[in-house]
Amino acid sequence: MGFVKFLRSTSPSGVANYDDCQTNGLCDVFQHCGGKFSQFPCPVKFQLETNFLTGPDFKPLVFRPDMIHPSVRCIMFRIGIDLGGTKIEGVLLDAEGREMARKRIPTERERGYQHILHRIKLVHDELAATVAGQPTTFGIGTPGALSPRSGLLKNSNTVCMNGQPVKADLENLLGRKIEIQNDANCFAMAEARRGAGRGLKLVFGIIMGTGCGGGIVYKGEVFTGPQAIAGEWGHMSIDPQGPLCYCGQRGCVETFISGGGLEKRYAEKNGAKKSFQEIEKDYDAGHPLAVEFMHTFFRHFGRAVANLIDLLDPDVIVLGGGVSNFDAIYKEGVAQVRRFVFTDQLETPIVKHQLGDSAGVLGAALVGI
Repeated sequence: MGFVKFLRSTSPSGVANYDDCQTNGLCDVFQHCGGKFSQFPCPVKFQLETNFLTGPDFKPLVFRPDMIHPSVRCIMFRIGIDLGGTKIEGVLLDAEGREMARKRIPTERERGYQHILHRIKLVHDELAATVAGQPTTFGIGTPGALSPRSGLLKNSNTVCMNGQPVKADLENLLGRKIEIQNDANCFAMAEARRGAGRGLKLVFGIIMGTGCGGGIVYKGEVFTGPQAIAGEWGHMSIDPQGPLCYCGQRGCVETFISGGGLEKRYAEKNGAKKSFQEIEKDYDAGHPLAVEFMHTFFRHFGRAVANLIDLLDPDVIVLGGGVSNFDAIYKEGVAQVRRFVFTDQLETPIVKHQLGDSAGVLGAALVGI
């Protein structure tokens, strides 16, 4: 979040917006008071209640921390949790985005839905206790998305979570409001705010791991769309006669360029099961089967990413997930993008992530409410 200072309206500025932050180096706009002014330190509570709420000649102004008098500094801490199939990882950030605490525990999904909720609560409560009595935001990143129609989770690879009112149940359990976002959205948010897309207006984040997902961040905010499927690029078909995807369609991008999809395609073609890392080593060593296979991969990658650029024309595309660590993508794969994209010259940077495995949990913290 940011820091709040109260000045008379004769001051040259009011509330800073995203563009102000980009051009003037201001910190994020302070947006999330949660309606609970009593949570703030006394000087700020006094200013809010006596000057802002009842005095029309006062308004909030967001500045860098060094420009604000300590007596009116309001710190909002962020809690983020990355909910995965095997682990739950949480982080606590201070108002300037510095990590204060981190916690990781097994998900234990085999013990069911209610058990997972209580595991999330365990991590949340431990992190919140680090700054006991201080206001915090809270966000969760997880595979899948909340249906805007029903409020139930859909498309999660932790099957026991699907069809459940995860947000409502957690809010009841924790006694607070929370935000839940798709894990690819959290990845994109982290890289847009603090990583390879920092300072750019339209960032598309791609995860190529076990599956394949995408997230859109525009002007520093996640864009999800009215059906919460914006960025679900992994389930666009690039071959209607291609492999059957778990979603029920054929030839989805995920079946061709995710780590899991590549391993299945390699086994089908060559009759041998190998991990993507093993296939990559064979390619680097010049083994003919691996070289031929990877050339097909580069072509599929190029077509899929070119389609994406034709549609969105983002300022940058940031790659994440295990497959993104394959260095040849950034030469051979990008060459295929250049071949298929609908323009005379490819100018879209296609770059590797900067935040590593921390992107998901940092993004969850950044999207919190």
